[in-house]
Amino acid sequence: MSHFIVLFSLLLAPAFADGGSQKSNQNLCSNYVSHKRQKRDWIWNQMHIKEEIDTPLPHHVGKITSSVRNNNAKYIIEGEFANTIFKVEETSGDVYAFERLDREKKAEYELTALIIDRTNNRSLERPSKFIIKVYDINDNAPVFVQKVFNGSVPEMSPVGTSVTKVTAVDADDPTVSGHATVTYQVTKGGEYFTIDDSG
Repeated sequence: MSHFIVLFSLLLAPAFADGGSQKSNQNLCSNYVSHKRQKRDWIWNQMHIKEEIDTPLPHHVGKITSSVRNNNAKYIIEGEFANTIFKVEETSGDVYAFERLDREKKAEYELTALIIDRTNNRSLERPSKFIIKVYDINDNAPVFVQKVFNGSVPEMSPVGTSVTKVTAVDADDPTVSGHATVTYQVTKGGEYFTIDDSG
């Protein structure tokens, strides 16, 4: 019981130290409220867009949203091709692409979302980085890595003897099923030669 009394008196001591400490406590309290007011959250799903969309521009990419509640709030974006290829609607946070994108040229873009007070341009929340990923469509044909592949085989070799190996590559996304899969076919001389999927 004596321990409890000592602890209790220690906790109460700062409150009765002097008149100035009450003011100090009020300042701490207001700082705490201010700190809580600063804690915000950016809310969005992963941004993505298909490449080579043939519908009229602009194309909707996604939406950046903040939990900030301020009638003067304004969304802006910075970073790779911000305000050229990509633009944000300043009141809604909707992000649009103003060009058709090609994943084979660039697969993702890194941008930064900001929300500011339009009356004084002060940030209402810390900036947050986000990535726009460009989804692949199967729009590239395989190409051989060289124009001519030379091969040879000794006469009277048994069936199944290897003659040469050819290689073709596809620029589409290999992580998307079937988009970068290459198969081979002999179009002339098929009565003498066959080719498997390894080339």
